[in-house]
Amino acid sequence: MSLGSPAPMETPLTPPLGPTLTRAPDGGAPKAPPVAEINEPLLGKMIGALATPTMACLAALLLFGLFVAITGRDPIAVYYQMYRGSFGTWFSFQNTLLRAAPLMLTALATALPLRLGLVVLGGEGSMVIGGLAAAAGAMAAHAHGPNGIKFVMLLSGAIVGGLWMSMAGALRAYRGVNETISTLLLNYIAIALLNHIVEGPLRDPASLNKPSTPPIGDDNMLGNLPGLDVHWGLAWGLAACVITWILMNRTTFGFAARMVGGNVRAALLNGLPVGRLIVTATLIGGACAGLAGAIEVAAIHGTANASLVTGYGYTGVLVAFIARGNPLAVIPVSLLLGGIGASGGLLQRVFELPDATVNVLQGLLFICILFSETFAGRVPSFLKRAKPGETR
Repeated sequence: MSLGSPAPMETPLTPPLGPTLTRAPDGGAPKAPPVAEINEPLLGKMIGALATPTMACLAALLLFGLFVAITGRDPIAVYYQMYRGSFGTWFSFQNTLLRAAPLMLTALATALPLRLGLVVLGGEGSMVIGGLAAAAGAMAAHAHGPNGIKFVMLLSGAIVGGLWMSMAGALRAYRGVNETISTLLLNYIAIALLNHIVEGPLRDPASLNKPSTPPIGDDNMLGNLPGLDVHWGLAWGLAACVITWILMNRTTFGFAARMVGGNVRAALLNGLPVGRLIVTATLIGGACAGLAGAIEVAAIHGTANASLVTGYGYTGVLVAFIARGNPLAVIPVSLLLGGIGASGGLLQRVFELPDATVNVLQGLLFICILFSETFAGRVPSFLKRAKPGETR
């Protein structure tokens, strides 16, 4: 054998992000590993991703059961009534859908920047300022027909909400300001602006006890979905989750965003516009939350007032963390959290518990989810099967 010719040995070919292929000794085509060897890492990753939030939710339910038992109530009975108040009847299920619709949109305000490693808590502020912009847009477009007014309301709410949150993204990208603190401060500024404007420049003289903007009119309200007592905001929320999932998982923008979230230094070395990606992600997330505020005005309240400060933005943060930033996972988690919120009234009537009791469960969920991040990505050892010749 000449010195220049390689020895007939197995040469591993390892393509990026794929299984290891092995070339046959006779120089034939590479041999693929068994199907189980290919699927096992993916299966373990999927189970690990689901196991962490599931265990956190079970731990929160256990702690909430202890809290209820301390108050002298039967935890099993309380959980049963929570089920009845959220999913047990057709009426309660529609009430859950009503609460889940804005949660889907406000959760995206946190979920999308979370893919870039940003902890954004500004969904509440973007929702409030988006609802205010929608009410102002309805006043400006009063000469147009109902369809034109609805379009202006939704568009203005999304644009203003997106620009509001993108300010925090710009501060983070170009001035190094912590996005968590800046978005929290922007929430308070948005609420202060709402109170100032509805009590001053845009106040309806007929709103005496509760300052509000002029009503948009019944003809300009968003209707209900066919066959449901649920407004079209649910369809907007579902569509936004699907579209943003495609954006973050099937486009070059989503790939670049995930790369920034994985390693900012590597993204910079590869020439990615990190600052522009951060601003864009916060812009899209804020637009979703602003759209939620516009829908609250166009489908629920019919005017902008203090009722826009509902806490949906902060609950959306919890939804995004439980969903681990996955826009599709936001849908079932929003239904879960919406159901928990819808059951508060029934707990008050049956067990004479405060209506805010469900907020205790939401707080426990948030604490358990944050604590569970310690175990994120750690697949149980029994899922990793030892290969031949490998010691465990």
